[in-house]
Amino acid sequence: MSVRTAGAARADLVADTALALLAERGMRGLTHRAVDEAAGLAQGSTSNVARTRQALLELAVRRLADREARVLALHEMPGPDAGTDAVVGALALALHRALTRNRDLTLARYELALEATRRPELRTAYDTTGARFRDQLTALVTALGSPDPDRHALSLVAWADGLMFSCVAGAYRAPGLDAVRQGLRELLTGMLGEGGDRGRRP
Repeated sequence: MSVRTAGAARADLVADTALALLAERGMRGLTHRAVDEAAGLAQGSTSNVARTRQALLELAVRRLADREARVLALHEMPGPDAGTDAVVGALALALHRALTRNRDLTLARYELALEATRRPELRTAYDTTGARFRDQLTALVTALGSPDPDRHALSLVAWADGLMFSCVAGAYRAPGLDAVRQGLRELLTGMLGEGGDRGRRP
């Protein structure tokens, strides 16, 4: 293993451990020492990767974006001509993954999102890493015939975030995949109407 590869692997380990600690203990439980202990690293190892708390948080945000991209399967999202059925199916599956087997990752994201409201530098990093999903979602609703893609993408993100927060951090239990799919279909139909799907082939 090269020095560069070893360094990247160490950074990933530190970031993954930081995300796990955020989900388990919250922002107050995230310290350089706690990461060292939880990751089984020698004391001071985390500081060598991310010297300051800000650097550690930014490392966690970047790793979160990479891992959420895999959870949401951004590379598997339907193309612009796929139609509503394909979009609903792909988005429902992605949301259901975030609600169930990746629940801890979603919790870590909420911790980082709240911290970003207090740290302008972290806000920039958080918003930048999340832009690829927002841009892709805007492109999807545009292809489905939205007359106002930015507003409709915001509505879709707000609905999805509300569902995840209510079920991960709130009083509701995660719905089944079919229920998530039905909710998404109702939302898109309400926004775009039955005739708003330009991408559906006859």
